[in-house]
Formats: sequence, C-alpha cells, structure tokens
Amino acid sequence: MALLIVSQVNALFAQGGLFDAPDTVCAKQLVHLKSNVPNSATHYWGFCSAYTLNNATGINMGHVTDNQNPNAIEIAKDGDNYYGFVLSTDQRSFLRLDFGKSLANTPKVTNYGNMDSVLPYKPASLYIVKDSAKNNWHIFVSGGEDATNSTLARIDYGHSLSNIPNIVNFGNYNNILANPVGVFVAKEDTSWYGFVLNRFTNKLVRIDFGSNISYTPSLVDDIGGPAVNAFIFTPNDMTVAKENGLWYFFYTNEATSTVGLIQMGNTLTNTAPTAGSVGNAAVIDFGDNPTGITYLKDCDSMHLFVTKKATHELVRIDMDAPTGPYRGTNFSKFAGMLSPGALSQFMRDRDNIYSFVPNVGDTTVSRINLLQCQNANIQFSTTNQPPAYSYDSAGLYNIYYAVNEGQPDMQIQCKLIRVLPIPPMLVTNDTSICQGDTIGLRIISVNALSFTWTPNYNISSTSQNQVIAWPRYSTTYHVTMPFPHGCIVDTDLHVTVNKVNADAGPDRTLKDGETTILGGPYTSLGPIQQYFYVWSPNQFLSDRYSLNPTANPPYDFTYYLTVTDSSNCVSVDTVVVHVDCNDLNLPNAFMPESVGSTARFGLSNSQIVKLNSFTIYDRWGVQVFSTKDATHQWDGKVNGKDAPMGVYVWEADGFCTSGKRFSKSGNVTLVR
Repeated sequence: MALLIVSQVNALFAQGGLFDAPDTVCAKQLVHLKSNVPNSATHYWGFCSAYTLNNATGINMGHVTDNQNPNAIEIAKDGDNYYGFVLSTDQRSFLRLDFGKSLANTPKVTNYGNMDSVLPYKPASLYIVKDSAKNNWHIFVSGGEDATNSTLARIDYGHSLSNIPNIVNFGNYNNILANPVGVFVAKEDTSWYGFVLNRFTNKLVRIDFGSNISYTPSLVDDIGGPAVNAFIFTPNDMTVAKENGLWYFFYTNEATSTVGLIQMGNTLTNTAPTAGSVGNAAVIDFGDNPTGITYLKDCDSMHLFVTKKATHELVRIDMDAPTGPYRGTNFSKFAGMLSPGALSQFMRDRDNIYSFVPNVGDTTVSRINLLQCQNANIQFSTTNQPPAYSYDSAGLYNIYYAVNEGQPDMQIQCKLIRVLPIPPMLVTNDTSICQGDTIGLRIISVNALSFTWTPNYNISSTSQNQVIAWPRYSTTYHVTMPFPHGCIVDTDLHVTVNKVNADAGPDRTLKDGETTILGGPYTSLGPIQQYFYVWSPNQFLSDRYSLNPTANPPYDFTYYLTVTDSSNCVSVDTVVVHVDCNDLNLPNAFMPESVGSTARFGLSNSQIVKLNSFTIYDRWGVQVFSTKDATHQWDGKVNGKDAPMGVYVWEADGFCTSGKRFSKSGNVTLVR
C-alpha cells in the first residue's frame, strides 16, 4: 500500500484583486490560478516567491568596492539592469556597482572618486530618485561633520544609470546642515521636497526644491521643534514610509540605541508633526549602536530592518501598522557583517528579495537574501493564464503576481497559500493484469468525504472505495477525494494490461517432401527473459523453442504455438500443414562429394506407397541407375566409378498413398 499523490483544484478560492487563488490546498494538489487582468501587456507569476516573514540568509561578497571602506549603499533598477551606489566616508569617494540582470550577480565597479572634490566632505547618506516626468535619474548625497563643512549634492545620470554622471553641490544654505544623515527626496503634488536629520543638532531639516528637482533648494530648519527634537538622539539613518496617504519617518538613534518615529501626516509640508519612539524593546538593546534602517513592505507585510554596529547584527521589526504594535526578530551575526553601516533598501528581483550592507569594520559588503523556496514543481510563469502546479510539502507559501513590469501602471499582488499535509490513506499499488482478466482496486481513507473514479471504463462503480476493473488496454484510473478544509486528493492508479499474442502463421499445403517455416508476423516479440515460445507437438520440427522453426511433416499435421510472458500471461495459436502427393519432389542438382542431403539424388517424397521404377540415363541414353525402392538414391557412381559431370535424365513411375498414380520425367545436373 502506498500514499497517494495529489491533483485537482480546490473549490475554496480567495477572489478579488489582480488574481484569484485557493486559500488552502494539499501537498501535491494541483493549484489553479486565474488572472483578473488577462489583457495586461506583461505577466509574471512567482509560485514559491520570497516571503518577508521567512528567516533571512546572507553572504559576505568580499571587497567588491575596491577597498574603499564603504559606509552607505543604495540600489535601483533601471530597465532590466540593477545598479548599486556606494559612499566611502574615509576616502570621500562615490562608486557605482553594475549587477547586470540580477542582484545575485557579482557587480562590476566604477569608482568616480571625489568627483573633482565636488562630492560632499565625509559623505554619509545617499538617496536615489527618478523624475518620471522628465525620465531623469538623480542621486542626492549629504555629508559633513558640522555646519562649517556640511553640504548637500545632487548627482545627475540623465535618462540612464549607465551614463557618466554630473554633480552639483548646493553647499549649506544659512549653515543649517550639521552632519546631515538619512537623506530622503520625494515629489508631492507638483513640488519636490527632501529631508535630512542633523546629527550635530538633533533636528529634522526639510529641503524645498519647488516644482523642479534640478533647482537649487532652500532649507527649513527644526521641523516640528522641541516636540520632535525630544526624540532625536544623535541619529544615524532614516527611512520613509507612506501608508494610506500618511507619511512616516523612522530613524535610528545612536546615543540611546532606539528607533524613533516622526508622523508627518498627509503632507510633507507639515511643520508640526508628532514624534515618538519605537523604543528598544524590539530586540534593540542599549549600547547596540543601531546604524542603518530601511522600511520594507511586501505582500502587505510591513517591516523595518535595522543593522547594529556594535554587535554586528541584523534585526527585523514587524508591525501591523506604522504606529505599531512592533515585534522583533534578531538574526544575530550572519552574512559576515562587521560593524555594519547604513543598509540599502530591500528590492525584489522577481522571486528573490535582496538588500546590501556595507561593513565599515573590514571594507566588505554583505548581501541579505530573502530567497524563493524550491517547493513548487513549477517556479514561475510569464503567461496570462499560468499552468497548474503543486507544492511538494506542507507549509505557507507566497504567490507573487506582477503585471506591466517597468511601466507606470505596474501592479503587484501577493497572496499566501496554506498547504496542508496529505491526509493518511492506503491505496492499492499500481498493478498489472493479463488481457481479459479482472482486478480489484481499493482505497482506504477515513476522512474522505466521497470517492469519484474516472474514467468510467470497464469498472464496476465510479463512487465506491472498492471496485472491480477489467480494462482491455493499459489504463490510469483517478480517484478524486475531497477532504475537510478544502484539500482534494486525486490518486493516480495505473493498471497495466499485458497483451500477449501468438501467431503460428497461416495454414498451408506442401508438396510431399517439402519443408516450411512456421510462425507469423504478429507474435509478441521481446527479449528472451520477457517472452517464452514453445511449439507442440515436437515431431518433424527443427527447434520447438524457436520463434520460426522449420517443419517437414510427412502427412497432414497441426502445430500449436504457445507464447508466455514474464507475468505468466499466455496466448496460443495453431497452424495446419497439409501434405499433398500431387507431384514428385526432387532436386535439380547434386554434388556427390558434398556432405548432407545434396550428396545423393533421389525422391524426397514420403507418401509413395509403391514405386514401379525410378531410372536415370546419361545424355546418350545409357542407364546409369535404376531402383524400385523409394528410399534408394543415386550416389553419382556407375559400376563403382565416378560418373562424369553433366546433365542426366530421370524417369519415375508409381503410386501415392492416396492411390493416385504419378509418371514423370526430368533432368538433374551432377556437379563435381
């Protein structure tokens, strides 16, 4: 008895949004998905896509930044290519990483250095933004230690991040900037705004660009005043989220090892935001020195990821809403992190999600991986109607669906599907029968709600758990069994029908003394160990175990061919050989010096009841041989001497066993 495999579609569907999918299936059960936007330009389905609540993994990529001691990194996708941009505070350098088509690749490095000393002094933070109206890419960089040397710069790449960039440094308007970190830029309505946190003054600064991001901005200091400043303690980094039309700024505090929250409300121009603290209860302890922070929302799950410089750890903070409650997971030391800096945003590369962390401690870069699972028999599809697929084991899996990727109207939806273990059951193994036999099939499952057998072909019932089947050809029967909680099991139970065919050949009539080869073209053929052939009776046969023996019966005879296969399936066929004495059977040449039947010349008939005479003459009419014994044959000698080569004439007269008289003459060639 064996466990069943699974198929069929679940009737319990979660509907709405971009696609419909079942909530629950069984392991091995076929999953059918339906797109609600089938006419979209492009489709991408990930059936076992990365899920943000799974444990993160990672690797240390080594010195991929030319030992430039990276402290900040950000990533972006431009067309089909991925790029990373890195700052080095100590070397005052700016680098581009070209990953190609996947963030899993090892990048190529372009080091722009300090860009003719226009790059801010001790660059600390960067932010990538695309002006979709003009199709231009910009990277904002902040740096400096205090008001005397802090600046903000903009690096312009034009229409492609593969271009050679230009840079402009805006300086420090009214000396407001003081060691600015966590730079952020976005467009709201028709205007562009940016924000930084001043480490030196513990204040939030707004950057106003106006209607054009290329304009020289003005700065607005101390946004929120004391109500906000009271929660800022030597900030390291900042990340921004927008949920339900409301802006939220999260940031790390080095001095208190906490995560702070500024609620900007529904506009970036709010001058009186509220502030608070996420606290350090979410596995961030005092003295951990949190550095980088980034916000990730994927498949409706919201998270913050925080790096801890002092303990070289990564923390994930899960939240039901930006205002909490908060739950923390500490991934401890992994991916070779050593004094990690400001980690990049998380970016989905189809079914995998990646982020990058610069390691200030050893000038390396670590990659954080949220990778797709390998439990789906089909990993992805790019068709509007994806193929049915299945999961090999129980668990919680993420379906990712993206349409119109890279376009302004791109949409993404994710759904979690719960896969239950296959219910316990026993079923008859795949089996085989001989053609014409019957077989009993049985399945035992206590929790199955019903049984449905298909196809309805030579089977006693289509709705019972035990049936009798008698297929004439090999057939796969399916038994569909629904279970509680939406699980549907569909067995694959195969019955192999062994067809054995014996073909003894057509009935035939021989002249008296002739031989014939038995067997026809339709006998089952195969290796010796698969088929066994036997002819009976054994008389007048060259080999009774041969597929095509030679037969030489002296009278009418019936032969039986029995074919047996390795499963002991048997087939029998007959052939009738008639022997007719209407003619004499003699060769037209013989060789006395040879061995065997050609060494003598005489009658081969076996149904001669009386031979009146059998006489042989040379070409001058001289008799060289004569007998009345049908079994007596000429040895090619005359008076004890070898007769010469040549043509000799023979005459024969006598009666067959049927009473019919024969009288015939002919010639034979003696060969030496």
